[in-house]
Amino acid sequence: MSGKRTFTMIKPDAVQNGYMGAILNDIIAGGFRVVAMKYTRLTPEKAGEFYAVHRERPFYGELVEYMSSGPIVAAVLEKDNAVESFRKLIGATDPQKAEEGTIRRKYAKSIAANAIHGSDSDENAAIEAAFFFSKLEIFE
Repeated sequence: MSGKRTFTMIKPDAVQNGYMGAILNDIIAGGFRVVAMKYTRLTPEKAGEFYAVHRERPFYGELVEYMSSGPIVAAVLEKDNAVESFRKLIGATDPQKAEEGTIRRKYAKSIAANAIHGSDSDENAAIEAAFFFSKLEIFE
């Protein structure tokens, strides 16, 4: 991925609240190209596997339950300096602390239901994208 790609998920709360299209519009308006996209639903087992890094954290069970509570949109995005640019576009985890105009400020309800996931490093973007997509699907 070397800095040009990142991974995102539009989370169940944003999909349920009808923000999927608006969020995708914001992503595209932010200069990102959608390389791969999938509308799907995580089972509790798959959500647990995706968030295994948080297994020892007190919020892990609630996170797995929330992420498997409804459909999500998984996507691989492309842009120069993708991870950093996308993190800026989505804003702080706490929507009350997110800058005006960011995705989380506009669409998130709370820290827990924060509308969207964005990879925090190039390495994690590659790992997270591979969780949902084959190399063929993301045109490597």
